[in-house]
Amino acid sequence: MSMTDKKLLETAAEAMENSYAPYSRANVGAALECEDGTIFTGSLVENKASCNTVCAETSAICAAVSKGHRTFKRIAVISEGSDYLYPCGTCRQILSEFSPEIEVLCARTSDGRFVSHSLTTLLPSPAKK
Repeated sequence: MSMTDKKLLETAAEAMENSYAPYSRANVGAALECEDGTIFTGSLVENKASCNTVCAETSAICAAVSKGHRTFKRIAVISEGSDYLYPCGTCRQILSEFSPEIEVLCARTSDGRFVSHSLTTLLPSPAKK
């Protein structure tokens, strides 16, 4: 059973509370819904060596894949602030590896609003396998 957009975003907001963002101070959370309805969450984990930072989206994807899930339906991404936060290029490519048609919900905490995009809109020409 699929959860509502609102509940998926609330789950992402709960994950955001576990972010470790001492450098950017931009806490981020993600909630990934698998095709079977299972939800995995992820939080931003920064590192002083910025190339070693793990995005919330990648964190959620790795949690899902490590439990045997490979097909995803939606991902919700939320960050503190007044702007929508979109997955970075690396996260978009990782998502496309598993579910090129995934729906991406991007939310902001300032007013609770969100936008929805297909990954194909956000990444029209992914790298091929």
